[in-house]
Amino acid sequence: MVAGNGLYFPILGFASCVAFIYMSFGDFILGYHKEPEFGFVGRNGTQFMLDGGPFYINGWNSYWLMDHAVDEYRRPRIRAMLKAGANMGLTVCRTWAFNDGVYNALQISPGQFDERVFQALDHVIAEARQHGIRLLLSLVNNLQAYGGKTQYVKWAWEEGIGLSSSNDSFFFDPSIRIYFKNYIKTVLTRRNTITGIEYRNDPTIFAWELINEPRCMSDASGDTLQEWIEEMSAFVKSVDKNHLLTVGLEGFYGPKSPKSLTVNPEAWASRLGSDFIRNSEVPYIDFASVHIYPDHWFHEQELADKLKYVSKWMLSHIEDGDKELKKPVMFTEFGLSNLNKDFQPAQRDRFYKTVLDIVYKSAKRNRSGAGALIWQFFVGAMEDYNDDFGIVPWQRPSTYRLITDQSCRLARIKGLSQPKEDLKELCLQKQ
Repeated sequence: MVAGNGLYFPILGFASCVAFIYMSFGDFILGYHKEPEFGFVGRNGTQFMLDGGPFYINGWNSYWLMDHAVDEYRRPRIRAMLKAGANMGLTVCRTWAFNDGVYNALQISPGQFDERVFQALDHVIAEARQHGIRLLLSLVNNLQAYGGKTQYVKWAWEEGIGLSSSNDSFFFDPSIRIYFKNYIKTVLTRRNTITGIEYRNDPTIFAWELINEPRCMSDASGDTLQEWIEEMSAFVKSVDKNHLLTVGLEGFYGPKSPKSLTVNPEAWASRLGSDFIRNSEVPYIDFASVHIYPDHWFHEQELADKLKYVSKWMLSHIEDGDKELKKPVMFTEFGLSNLNKDFQPAQRDRFYKTVLDIVYKSAKRNRSGAGALIWQFFVGAMEDYNDDFGIVPWQRPSTYRLITDQSCRLARIKGLSQPKEDLKELCLQKQ
């Protein structure tokens, strides 16, 4: 008995220690080392491909993920958002992989990075991997939010090497182009401190986006932006041959396009220095991106007229993907403002349904409309980060049902080939 008790207590102590370690770190161990296995998304002509079959996308935008991951007390929101997306059968989230020179900046100054913020991006990617969500990562902003091209121009000007103080010098100044290439290389070759995988080798990343909503209004011909896209897309592919790449366009047709007069919302849209067809034809660009904001483009129209235009806008770009580009077309942002006169949430449901139905019909016919990403999703208690488009999707049952129904009907086109049990269970419940 004495000898038995002598073994009993050490074994009990060892078991208690193991239990403590599991309780403390089990979520980390199981979460980041036994996540679902999945390969890179590729493309074949006008379709995205995954595991030998077409891959159609129902997803969303949450631009704020990296910023929130910097602070420990806000990190649970990342997990909550990604878990909710997975529960809705969503497969891709678009978010910022940039924050230049402002609060919680990833890039403090040209070539100088805050490791704390980089580890926040590591966390976002690792969490997405755990939940089976892929990320469309945007590399810089055309707008001033989170630094954007304005910050790059400011840096060059402050160092006395900038050619111009114009924001558009981001696209033509050789020094700024070097800044941005250094940024691209640093991000793409980053080794994730949680997963140990370089970003360029991580299939959690669905694709890279060169710039959010590029415009170069100082050169309405489009030549300046076109040259920048050609140079930067070639550079991205020289560093990372695994991932897809898109520009980040809004979808406006340039002045030389025959559709500039018939499809653009108004004449101003052809004078922004961008050109949907020309920009998307660049060989290193794998798929085209389009945004949809009818209430920003038309202020006096009734909702019914706006929805008719949305259908025309989308079908025009899907036709371009099929006949001109021979590439997939992604509607990477679409939203309806709650600041519209007499706004009702049901109007937003009608708008969402219009967009999602067109994507579904395109996918069913093997056309180029490959998916859509709602702008934008939040979790609760985040009103400070909201704009007039954001929603917490589960707060309105009809909206939640629209989104989940889209996930299931896209999955059913080719069968439930996604290795995601939550999606299979979700869709079986809806049958």
